[in-house]
Amino acid sequence: MTNDFITDKLKAEFGEEIFDYQEHYDILTFTSDKELNLKILTFLKEDLELNFSFLNDLTAIHYPDNAGKELCVVYLLQNLQARKRIRLKVYTDIKKPDVYTASAIYSTANWLEREAYDFFGVNFVGHPNLIRIMNVDEMDYFPLRKEYPLEDQTRIDKDDEMFGR
Repeated sequence: MTNDFITDKLKAEFGEEIFDYQEHYDILTFTSDKELNLKILTFLKEDLELNFSFLNDLTAIHYPDNAGKELCVVYLLQNLQARKRIRLKVYTDIKKPDVYTASAIYSTANWLEREAYDFFGVNFVGHPNLIRIMNVDEMDYFPLRKEYPLEDQTRIDKDDEMFGR
């Protein structure tokens, strides 16, 4: 199974709804609107030739300078028989970070989506138990968003030698 074969199948099924095809380290990466994530994931899993039956990973990335598309949800799928991996990206607005849950399609999405919610604040619509998984419930922020300044380099109350500087 080649990346060209996968691209052709996706273009035949979805046309222009999938875009920004790229290839990094032999992993095909493509992007779509967040409203189509379930339709695309279902096709990738149920198509007998593609058979991307395993969700290896799901994570989020915060792009603070990308107005209207600040949060990116990344799905890493694998066809176990062909030993082929692909990556689907969908973007959402940080003010309304809603993305449909993939937990009904891939069981592994359940905990991975909870982790992405916990650290980035992505609201997975329809998730059966979207609660914090690693951080305390009292947290009123999402720690992996790039909303906080880096450490103040003018501080004089610590010894840099203790921190390997």
